[in-house]
Amino acid sequence: MDPIEVVVAGHICLDIIPELHGPVIFEPGRLVEAGPATLMTGGAVSNTGQALHKLGVKVHLVGKVGQGLFARAIQEILERAGEGLSGGLVETDAAPTSYSIVVNLSGQDRMFLHAPGCNGIFQSSDVSDEVLAAAKVFHFGYPPLMERMFADGGAELVDLFRRAKSHGCTTSLDMSLPDANAASGHADWYAILARVLPYVDLFIPSIEEAMFMLERTTFDAIRGSRYSRLPDSLFRKLANEASQLGAKMVGIKAGDRGIYLCTPTTLDGFGRGAPSDPDTWTGKELWAPCFEVHVQGTTGAGDATIAGFLMGMLRGMSATEALRAAVAAGASCCEQSDAVSGVQSWTDTARRIACGWPSRTAELDSKWELVEGVFKRG
Repeated sequence: MDPIEVVVAGHICLDIIPELHGPVIFEPGRLVEAGPATLMTGGAVSNTGQALHKLGVKVHLVGKVGQGLFARAIQEILERAGEGLSGGLVETDAAPTSYSIVVNLSGQDRMFLHAPGCNGIFQSSDVSDEVLAAAKVFHFGYPPLMERMFADGGAELVDLFRRAKSHGCTTSLDMSLPDANAASGHADWYAILARVLPYVDLFIPSIEEAMFMLERTTFDAIRGSRYSRLPDSLFRKLANEASQLGAKMVGIKAGDRGIYLCTPTTLDGFGRGAPSDPDTWTGKELWAPCFEVHVQGTTGAGDATIAGFLMGMLRGMSATEALRAAVAAGASCCEQSDAVSGVQSWTDTARRIACGWPSRTAELDSKWELVEGVFKRG
């Protein structure tokens, strides 16, 4: 098999995004008029995978689809994005293709109506040893939306990451917020993370996801408040907890506030995708604020942020430069209502940064120092 820079595996679905104009009120018996609908692929496999492809990274996508029109639509959309991008999809007749209806209002965070479909039966063996042996980086996204991956204490998830590490991959794990009223919300995520994080080089949840899984009492206590305005000491605490459970490097996404990163003192065992200059990565505590954009939608922004970061890591950037690439890709994504069309090539994105693309104001305490567009601590 040809070498692969990043295998992106996990959740994939068909996103149906109606054009909505605010203010919109949803209530029983009310008809809400919509404009044209955008049909796109969604989920970590599509969003992170396509963003990496647009940034110039060689990717292999592994997700599960069913039979019928929705499956064919996913395959066709991926092929239009790049020849061969649908080649790693696993087809099944045991469950329908997953879909989401995305409620995306300008200037607001998005809402979803989601059917997990055959994502619920995705398993470790759907990612072959041949694919893992050919990859530098293995990235997996959204296990809370994939029931078999978190069932039995996360046995399938643990097996998949153990296999990826045994093949020498640098491993990366992204999450989604569990539904408190569904099976994912009742799973013991702290115990699952304690089992899988020893095999994870880069753990990149959102602040909401990190709190839900590592500090559930805190999550419940502040539910409904502005998560992105939480004290940065909480980000540090959550990163330390994840590190103590085994994660080597922890990034925590904070919405319009940017992304926090805590790196280890050594990159030993980091795998084939490890940064080429460890001195510019080890022992760092960084916070990259978002770039200023006119937000059309936030669908896929976190996935694009991860894509920018992985691209930077693979292209020999420092941790600071990779974080800037991450928030640049995430900000670009927000300039369109769908998950991927706003992401540009790295050449165009880098040119925009070099031309003085302004950053948003970050709300941090006085212990941080702004250096080259990124806040550094310690």
